[in-house]
Amino acid sequence: MLLVSCSDTPPPPVDTSAADQKAIRDGEVAWNGDFAAKDPARLASHYADDASLMVPDLPLMKGKDAILSGLKTMMADKNLTISFATASVDVSKAGDIAYSQGAYSMTATNPKTKKVVAEKGKYVTVYKKQADGKWKAIADIDNADAPAVPVVGPRVARVSKKAPVVRKKKK
Repeated sequence: MLLVSCSDTPPPPVDTSAADQKAIRDGEVAWNGDFAAKDPARLASHYADDASLMVPDLPLMKGKDAILSGLKTMMADKNLTISFATASVDVSKAGDIAYSQGAYSMTATNPKTKKVVAEKGKYVTVYKKQADGKWKAIADIDNADAPAVPVVGPRVARVSKKAPVVRKKKK
């Protein structure tokens, strides 16, 4: 019995996966709020210094400075709205790497046509636990389910000044 109690075998690590999953989900809720506020600095704070951001129709943004610059450009679009919903979060057994998956919806101005378009798609974000215990995105990628489609607002009938007038015939 004395030999068993003197063993050098370390105790198994504490399973923090539920707390880590909650921290990532809570972080993604805050991230949605930061998109609504259109604050590039707050958005960039969700990324690690060496992170990569990959979004359709834009070059790879590698590093926090490039991500911040890209986010500033995106946030300048007055029609931009983005929201996303986390479907799942998985944390590695070691508790240092995790990823989330979910769906997003976005409206933005098409740079070529200057028309407002809507897009729906899915995303994967890979996280790494930082030295301070916070989770930061290290790779973030999304892709659309289909090409963005023009947003159709209320239609207003236009009447030409030369439009024919229809009159009822007298009986």
